[in-house]
Amino acid sequence: TKAEKKKQAQADKQKQQQQQQQQQNQTPNADNAAKKAAKKAEKAAKKAAYKAGAGGGGGGGGGPPAAGGGGAPQKQQPQQQQQQGKKQPQLAQKKAAAPPNMRASGFQVKPLQLVINPNAPIEDRPVVALAMAVLTNTDNDLQLTSDHRIAQATLGGEAEADGATPQIVGDLAMARYLVSRSRTNEFVDASATQQALQNAWVDYASSLKPLAKEQALKGIGMTLGHALFTKTYLVGESLTFADVALFGAMGWPAQPSDLNEVRTALSDKYTAALRWTNMMASHPAIQKATQLAMGVNGTTEVWGNSLEPLVSGMNLLEGAVAGNVVTRFPPEPSGYLHIGHAKAVLLNDYYARRYKGRLIVRFDDTNPSKEKEEYQQSIVEDLKLLGVNPDVVTYTSDYFRAIYGYAMGMIENGTAYMDDTPQEQMKQERADRVESKHRNQSPEEAKEKFLMMNSGKEEGAAWCLRAKIDMNSDNGTLRDPVLFRQNLEPHHRSGTTYKAYPTYDLACPIVDSLEGVTHALRTTEYNDRDEQYQWIQTTLGLRRVRIHAFSRVNFMYTVLSKRKLAWFVEQGLVEGWGDARFPTVRGVVRRGVNLDALKTFIYSQGASRRVVNMDWSKFWAENKKEIDKQAKRFMAIDASNNVPLKVTNGPSIDSNSYLTTAYHPKDPSLGSRGLRIGQDVIVETVDVEGIQEGEQIVLLRWGVVKITKVTQGDGNKVASLEGEFIPDGDYKTAKRKLSWMVQTGSNPIVELTEFDHLVTKDKLEEDDNFADYVNPTTLATTQVMGDAGLKTLQEHEIIQLDRRG
Repeated sequence: TKAEKKKQAQADKQKQQQQQQQQQNQTPNADNAAKKAAKKAEKAAKKAAYKAGAGGGGGGGGGPPAAGGGGAPQKQQPQQQQQQGKKQPQLAQKKAAAPPNMRASGFQVKPLQLVINPNAPIEDRPVVALAMAVLTNTDNDLQLTSDHRIAQATLGGEAEADGATPQIVGDLAMARYLVSRSRTNEFVDASATQQALQNAWVDYASSLKPLAKEQALKGIGMTLGHALFTKTYLVGESLTFADVALFGAMGWPAQPSDLNEVRTALSDKYTAALRWTNMMASHPAIQKATQLAMGVNGTTEVWGNSLEPLVSGMNLLEGAVAGNVVTRFPPEPSGYLHIGHAKAVLLNDYYARRYKGRLIVRFDDTNPSKEKEEYQQSIVEDLKLLGVNPDVVTYTSDYFRAIYGYAMGMIENGTAYMDDTPQEQMKQERADRVESKHRNQSPEEAKEKFLMMNSGKEEGAAWCLRAKIDMNSDNGTLRDPVLFRQNLEPHHRSGTTYKAYPTYDLACPIVDSLEGVTHALRTTEYNDRDEQYQWIQTTLGLRRVRIHAFSRVNFMYTVLSKRKLAWFVEQGLVEGWGDARFPTVRGVVRRGVNLDALKTFIYSQGASRRVVNMDWSKFWAENKKEIDKQAKRFMAIDASNNVPLKVTNGPSIDSNSYLTTAYHPKDPSLGSRGLRIGQDVIVETVDVEGIQEGEQIVLLRWGVVKITKVTQGDGNKVASLEGEFIPDGDYKTAKRKLSWMVQTGSNPIVELTEFDHLVTKDKLEEDDNFADYVNPTTLATTQVMGDAGLKTLQEHEIIQLDRRG
C-alpha cells in the first residue's frame, strides 16, 4: 500500500542518516579505505570490461570510451550504450577514491630523481614514464636511483616555494608530468582533439590494470582489431602517449620471454594487435626505456642480447641499448696524443665494442691557429698503436655550415648576441656577474654584426657571438660563454673559406647530436660545462646526448699539457714527440708499454671520478707482469766492469760447445736456443765482490762452479777467478747466481738506456713555472756485452736480460 511504502522509505532514510553520522564520527584507517576502494574499482572495472566485450558481448573488446577510441566505430545497441555511459563515470569516481601511496623510502627525493625498486618486476617499474621521457628527449634530465625499500617508483617534482620536493607516484602520473614539462614536442603541441583522443586511450589502459592478464589481452586484441584496421598507431600518424600507455597495460612485453607469451595469447585471432605489439616491442624508445628500467639493478642482458661481463673497474653505461650505442673520441689536431688521451679513446672504444655499437673518431678542427696536418696524421698513427680501429672518421669542419645556421637561429630567437667587450674586461665582468652592454641588443643588430664578423672585415675582428644564458648563475660556464670568433688564419682543410669559427663549446654538442652519438664520455673537469652542453642542445631543439663522466689520468713528475710538451721539443731537451721520456702514446710505446697492460690499467680506474696522481712505478710494475709472459730471456755483461773466470774443466773454445736452453723458463711454447759454453767466461765485477776460494756459485742456465782461485787486483778488487764445473752440484746451497758469457771476441756490444722523469716536482701547480723544475739529467746509458742470441732480434721485440730487467 502507499502507506507501507511511505513508512519503508522513511525507515530507509533514517538508516542512511545514521550510517552517514557514523562515518563522520569515525576516522577510518587510510590503508583499509584505500584497499576497499581499490576492490570496488576492480569489481567495477571487470564488470565494465565484460560489458564492453571481454565476456563476448558488444564486439568492442574492452575498447576506450567512445570519445577517444581513435579507431573504427563500435556497433552497440542504444540500451547498451546507455548502460556503459552510466557505468564509466562511476568507475572513474571509484578509482579516484584510492589515493596513491606517497610514502617513499627513507631519504628525501630530489627534483627529477626517479627512485625504482630493483626487485620489482618490469611491469611494476615506471616504464611508461621512462618511454615518454625518451620520446620527449628529456630522459637525460632524470637521475635514476635504485632503492629496494621503496614500495612503488617515485619521481621528485620541481621544488616548491618552501624548498620541499613533491613526490609523484604512479607510472601514468609520472609520464604525464614529464610530458607536460617538456618544452617543445608533438605531445605538448598536439591539438585539443588529439590530446583528448590520447587521454581516452590512456584512461582505457588504466582501467585494464585490475583485470587478469589473459582477460586484458583478449580485450586489447578485440579493441585493436577495430582501432587499427587501417592504421598503424592509435592516434595520428606517429607513436603517442596512447600507444605507450596501452603497451604498458599489456605488461610491457619488450623482452623476448614476455613478448612470446603475449604473441601466444594473441595468436592469429588478433592480427592487428599482434602487428602493433611487435612494432612497439622493437621501437627504439621502448627498448631504451626497458634498458633504463632494468639497468637500475645492473642488468646486462636485455632482449636476449648477452653482453660480455664488465671488466674489473668499469661500470655500466646508463641507458645503453645493445646495437644502438655510439661513442666518440674528439681529439684536437694540435699535438700528439698522450696517456690522458689514451684513457679517453680506450674507454670510448671499450663501450662501443661491448655494446656492439660504433666508435666515431672526430677531429675537432675548430681552431686553425693551432692545428696542423702533421698532428692529424700522428693521431691516426697513434690510434693504430693503441689497437683502436674507429668505425668512421669525421671532422668538425665538415659541419661548419650547419653550425653557422644554428648560430643564426640562436640570434633570431634571442638566445645569442654579439659583443665587442675587450677580452680581459669580459673575463672580469663574467667573474663579477656583470651583464654586457650589448646583452639586450635586437636580433637585427646582432645579425648584422655576426655577418660582419664572418665576412673577415677588420671591424668585425673585435666582435664575438655570446650565448644569452644566465649571468647570475653560480656555474661560471653559464655566464654567457663565447660561441663564435673571427680567425683569419687559413684552415688546414678548408683554407680561407671561413673567416670565423665556432668554439668547442658550441660545436661539440651540435655535432654530437647530428652524428647520432648516444653517450658522450667526458672527464670530470668538464662537469661545470656539462650543464652548458645540455643547454645548447635543448635551446636548439637537438636530440639530447647522455653524458658519462670519468676522471682524467694524472701521473706524478709528469706534464701532459701540449704547450709544455712542445716546449721540451723546441728546447731540444728530448729527441721529439716519440721520446721514451715523453708521456705521449708513441713515447710510452717506445718505452715498452704493453697494450693489454695499458688497457687493464685504464679499465681498473675507468669508473672512478676521483682525480688522483698515479705513480709511474706502479704502472710499470703492472706492465712488467704482462710483458714477462712473452719476453724471451738473454744475458748481458757490463762491457767495462767484468772479471774473467776460467772454468778449468770446461770445454775448450775451439770445440764450439753449446747447450740448449728455453727462451722462457715458464713457457716452453716460446721455443729454445743454443747457448755457447767454454773454459773462458766473464762475470760482472759487482757480482763477485767478496767471493772466497772454495765457494760455490751458479752460472745461470749452465750449472754449479766451485771457485778454486781468487786473484786480487788494485784496491783489493777481484782481478780474475778460476773454478771447477761440478756436474751434480746443488743449486740451492749456492748463494750467488750469476749472469755470465763465453769470451769469443764476437759478442755484440749493446747500449742500454735508462730514463728518469723530465721534471723534479711530483705535482706541478697551476702557478708553477715548470721550467724551474726541469730535471737536468734524465737518461743514462750503459755498454754491455750480449750473448750471440741478441743478433737475431727484430725491432719492437721485447726481451729480458737476466738479472737486469
